Amino acid sequence: MSKSATSVFADGVYHAVLGAALVIDPNFLLNLLGFPVTSEIWVRVVGMTLFSLAFYDIRAAQSEMVDFFRWTVLARLPAMICFALFVLVGFAKPAFMVFGVVELLGALWTALALRSPKAV
Repeated sequence: MSKSATSVFADGVYHAVLGAALVIDPNFLLNLLGFPVTSEIWVRVVGMTLFSLAFYDIRAAQSEMVDFFRWTVLARLPAMICFALFVLVGFAKPAFMVFGVVELLGALWTALALRSPKAV
């Protein structure tokens, strides 16, 4: 597996773990981030969406889909900005920024791996 595929595969594993946490016990993560507990379905829907993203990431990595790797960089970079805005306007506590940092670091890892001579 190429360096860029490895980075996207790791992102898929991260999305799968986060998705599982949100589907199985969403209030655990909500408590960690300072959100009130909920019994609403929307959190589990987000978890299932993350499972879908995980599937795409993992399968694209296994298939060495370099165009997909490039698309993930473009899609993941704005997450940090959005999450920072959520914190700045008071929608979320600063701990929420962990998710933005993870996405930013993952996007940078993939971008740098794509520039490597052994990217594909």
